[in-house]
Amino acid sequence: MPSTDRSRTSSGLSRRTMLKAAGAGAALSVVAGLPTRLFAQEKLKVAAIYTVPFEQQWVSRLHKAANAAKERGDIEYVATENVANTDYERVMREYAEAGNKLILGEVFGVEEAARTVAKDYPDVAFLMGSSFKPDEAVPNFSVFDNYIQDASYLSGIVAGAMSKSKNIGMVGGYPIPEVNRLMHAFMAGVKEVAPDTKFQVAFIGSWFDPPKAKETAFAQIDGGADLLYAERFGVSDAAKERKVLAIGNVIDTQADYPETVVASALWHFEPTLDKAIAAVKAGSFKAEDYGVYSFMKEGGCSLAPLGTFESKVPEEAKKLVAEKEKAIKDGSFTVEINDSEPKSS
Repeated sequence: MPSTDRSRTSSGLSRRTMLKAAGAGAALSVVAGLPTRLFAQEKLKVAAIYTVPFEQQWVSRLHKAANAAKERGDIEYVATENVANTDYERVMREYAEAGNKLILGEVFGVEEAARTVAKDYPDVAFLMGSSFKPDEAVPNFSVFDNYIQDASYLSGIVAGAMSKSKNIGMVGGYPIPEVNRLMHAFMAGVKEVAPDTKFQVAFIGSWFDPPKAKETAFAQIDGGADLLYAERFGVSDAAKERKVLAIGNVIDTQADYPETVVASALWHFEPTLDKAIAAVKAGSFKAEDYGVYSFMKEGGCSLAPLGTFESKVPEEAKKLVAEKEKAIKDGSFTVEINDSEPKSS
């Protein structure tokens, strides 16, 4: 991963230059605690800190939602990518000192340090991707994660119908809850239509290492997999080269792999971010778990259109997907959330 000295911001400026510019703006008025209620016409100053490149699947969803809010005129937005965990706390403090009133990011590797920073800036709202639950002792620190198990389950139904060998490879970053729950949901969807399917599960120990993910996927194909769960970049490249199928995660890459990616479980971060922006502007932001806004019934996730595979996926599978999607949305069916590490079978 690039060092933080080579990190770039969404505006293309150096972090130091960007922070100086941000600090020069007029500060929002605050009282003891969280920001006072903002007038509707005022733009909220939002900053984001990412440990990986903007284009990485998970982070790209946050960046996309924030830019959409910026384009609507709701917020001012600056962001920095490729921030090492060892540098994360410092960058959080710089953004807080620069007058940003909502700081967004992911703190899976710096959980304790991030909360320490939040305690030092009680007038700043922090919305962070985290494996932990909210803590009332840090009232200005809310958490979220990509709870898109609903869409992952539906993509599993498609995968189960498309795999001929009934041997599916799964490549993930790390065996942490936000990865595990989606894998389990996918596997449950597969078993809905193909209960005898075997799974090869592997983790590459990185959020962004396409060559390693590709190498791991090749090994699974050699082990008999004819369909891959592409939780990381690099997996679909391996599938394309070996002419097997893939299921995408978080983003839709079918346009890049029209003969490879059958379907994808999409994450829509907009509902999560919009709730947080509204809460900060209303002066009601508090320690909460925003993960629920990633659920399908909240508009936080969906199954991507089948596109080039529309006529290739069996009608029975498409009918089942439609039935389950309706049941998920009306609450008559709930996809299990299982955060334990999945195992090969």
